Amino acid sequence: MRILRTPEERFADLPDFPYEPRYADVPDGLRMAYVEAGPADGEPVVLLHGEPSWSFLYRHVMPELAAAGLRAIAVDLVGFGRSDKPADQAEHTYARHVEWTRGLLFDALGLSRVTVVGQDWGGLIGLRIAAEHPERVARIVAANTGLPTGDIPMPEVWHQFRNAVLKAPVLDIARLVQAGCRTELPEEVRAAYDAPFPDESYKAGPRVMPSLVPITPDDPAAPANRAAWQVLTTLERPFLVAFSDGDPITGGMAPILLKSISGTSGLRHPVIKGAGHFLQEDAGAELGRQIAAFVTST
Repeated sequence: MRILRTPEERFADLPDFPYEPRYADVPDGLRMAYVEAGPADGEPVVLLHGEPSWSFLYRHVMPELAAAGLRAIAVDLVGFGRSDKPADQAEHTYARHVEWTRGLLFDALGLSRVTVVGQDWGGLIGLRIAAEHPERVARIVAANTGLPTGDIPMPEVWHQFRNAVLKAPVLDIARLVQAGCRTELPEEVRAAYDAPFPDESYKAGPRVMPSLVPITPDDPAAPANRAAWQVLTTLERPFLVAFSDGDPITGGMAPILLKSISGTSGLRHPVIKGAGHFLQEDAGAELGRQIAAFVTST
């Protein structure tokens, strides 16, 4: 496996992101990065980003969790942020991303009683981890995400996004993030999203991730996702659905999760107003407050 590692100087002067990076080894000889906020002995809340962002996305969520006495841990998925980047797209599979992230959370960090927060691909990975290791998980938060099995068609806007990523001669990371926001991103924030990728050779992860989403029933990841659904529907863990009011990609998943997963019953599920797909950008502090209230009350 040919592995690229983004030079640290690319991450200088990140706006509103003062957290020192931490690193741990995971399967296949890779190194993953993460940042923390809040007391080390607080209940762990793991924040998993999606395509094509990184832990920087949670910079306005983390202070709210820390203020509530929680240990916020924002992870960089393999291929993103400060984590190692396999240069060959074929090295990225859904199963590998689940295993790499599981290795970080449970083998390297030894976490238990975890609240798993997933948005976009962070949910596709986090929901699998929660279903496959329920003994390590206390709660789950789904924020603009889902767990596709290929049995239900994806919306047309998602196919447009997938094709754009596959065909773009130059993948404009900051533009993709901006397209998923309702607010206008300042130049320094756009630069922060571009920072992990000095050139196109570093972008195998963002390039391939849309292609790894199961869109047909015979997709290699479909059986594992169906098995995860079977667990999640009856799992006795509090499950918060915290979607925005303006996400055309995953918005349709919210009612499905609320109807299907028993852990959602008896909870007040917030709708984050005025936010797009990247609700952490548009309303990060509000999302953080909702997650903190959920964790401290369940």
